[in-house]
Amino acid sequence: MTPLLHLFVLFQLHPAWCQDPAPQPPVEPVKTSVTVLGEVQAETPSNIAVLGAPELARIPGVNLDDRLRMVPGFSLFRRTSSLVANPTTQGVSLRGIGSSGASRTLVLWDGVPVNDPFGGWVFWTRLAPDQLDRVEILRSASTSVFGDRAMGGAIALFSPPAGRKRAHLGYEIGNQKQHLLNAGFAQPFDKFALSGGFRGYTTSGYYIVPANIRGRADTQAGVDFVSPNLKFDYFGDKHNLYLKAGMLVEDRDNGTVLQRNSVNMGTVSAHYSGGTVNNISLLGYHTRQEYHQSFSTILAGRNTERLTSLQTVPTDASGGAFLYRRALNKGSILAGGDLVRVEGYSIETVIPTGRREGGGDQLQHGVFGQVNYGVGPAQLFAGVRHQFTGQDSRFLSPSGGITLGRGPLRLRGSAYRSFRAPTLNELYREFRAGNAVTQANANLRQETLFGLEAGADFIGESRRAGITFFRNSIDGIITNVTLSSTPAQIIRQRRNAAQALSRGLEFDARQRYGNFLGEVSYLYADSRFRTGPRLPQIPRHQGSAQISYVRGGTLLAAGMRTFAFQFEDDLNTFVLPGYASYQFSVRQRVAKDISAVVSMENVFNRTFLVGFSPTPNTGAPRLWRIGLRWR
Repeated sequence: MTPLLHLFVLFQLHPAWCQDPAPQPPVEPVKTSVTVLGEVQAETPSNIAVLGAPELARIPGVNLDDRLRMVPGFSLFRRTSSLVANPTTQGVSLRGIGSSGASRTLVLWDGVPVNDPFGGWVFWTRLAPDQLDRVEILRSASTSVFGDRAMGGAIALFSPPAGRKRAHLGYEIGNQKQHLLNAGFAQPFDKFALSGGFRGYTTSGYYIVPANIRGRADTQAGVDFVSPNLKFDYFGDKHNLYLKAGMLVEDRDNGTVLQRNSVNMGTVSAHYSGGTVNNISLLGYHTRQEYHQSFSTILAGRNTERLTSLQTVPTDASGGAFLYRRALNKGSILAGGDLVRVEGYSIETVIPTGRREGGGDQLQHGVFGQVNYGVGPAQLFAGVRHQFTGQDSRFLSPSGGITLGRGPLRLRGSAYRSFRAPTLNELYREFRAGNAVTQANANLRQETLFGLEAGADFIGESRRAGITFFRNSIDGIITNVTLSSTPAQIIRQRRNAAQALSRGLEFDARQRYGNFLGEVSYLYADSRFRTGPRLPQIPRHQGSAQISYVRGGTLLAAGMRTFAFQFEDDLNTFVLPGYASYQFSVRQRVAKDISAVVSMENVFNRTFLVGFSPTPNTGAPRLWRIGLRWR
């Protein structure tokens, strides 16, 4: 019996351990719609995972990606935490359909895309978990509302409502010279409100190369960053408006003396919404950033390092969206359109040969419509999106589904077609991780997905469970194809590989006993190229479990995450063994509005592999933090 299953069985067979005479608060109901923008929601026949502020507080982790890993199916290109990973490998995918650093999932923060406009990855350091009201995770393209980047679903992040006065300040210190400062506020007035947040973090980091092969060229990998944001809200009787600005300044050590990267970026956005029965939303945003990266070659013995190139990547992106939602007697209609233009260049000084430059601009725009309608206990869904992909091509994304509710049981099924256009990064920018070089490819074409899913949800007053079976067929998947591999260097190139197929099931359940809450989740994903090899960076099995206790000013939570083995490369040559990681968090009120916090990740200091470059790289050791929070 696996540790995850053992923990779940014990929890179910021994409820007396968790009994509390106090009345049991109900478990949150299953969410049937994903919030798109403001108050506009899109009904969907899929199961949407929701992590509110209380759920996020129970999971330790400096950045949001480490907390979202508790949701099976959420994965980045590598197992590496964003505390030390190169940000260009931090693309997010769901349900095992990712095999490169670009995201196949759209990430939105208050309706504005946060996927890097040049490369599609996510700078997780700009997203403060303690400054979020909730996270909604749609693990499929079962709605036609979202376009490019949402081939495998969408993750929507939301700030707390600005109409309620609040303030918080927190400071934590930990091993590896960690210092974390969090602050936020919201001050409402008669018709408007001002809110904002700030986060700063520094660490000495940790070694990502095992001690037995480490040389003088190796240093600790880590990150320093600051990320402020400010928001102005206007509240009218029928009209609302917000203006928002955010920044990120980040500097990273990549694990050797000469390898570093940094980014300076800023985003401004504006959103208008109006109406009651008929709701209209308008969104506009602009992002500007500059990314810097240095690359090197590590010579035999890892005692000598030679600088190979210096990269600068300036990027501008502007976009907007229009949404119209009309409530019907037994359903709703949602329609709209969106547009985004990206311009970016990879400007590289190659040492000692000279200069290499690539890049350009992309313009994408699309229109969509979606309707849901109730017929007795059934709810019917239909939608379509027509998209100009930015490569002189167009794509039609239809979707349809049905749900049937009977008492505590909800049955659902859907079919959909989606796409992802190659990013400017994949088309024009060469990338190097250690001595593994990944070449660009200007001839890439879009990848497409046809998906089917069916599932059931059981909803009770103190328990909830859901299971989903899925099948995703991907045509022209963009992956890093190995051209040559030696102990000294690996050469890969981004290419549209043969078709791929990902199929499996996901299961999640939660049970409340008084002040205790038990949660367990599992994902099985068999993801393969049609030619036979497994998709890289995707384990067949992954799961998580957590038990938490909340009462008054006390929070106790302990959890675990398990991952089966996976392959590093498309040839299935480099094996990354499976592992389990344990964590806990404690929060105790020590005075009015002041709490002490303690958290620890990788409690047993387990060493696990996260990649090969071709030198093996290891993940985070035991990390702990203690601090105080005023709220």
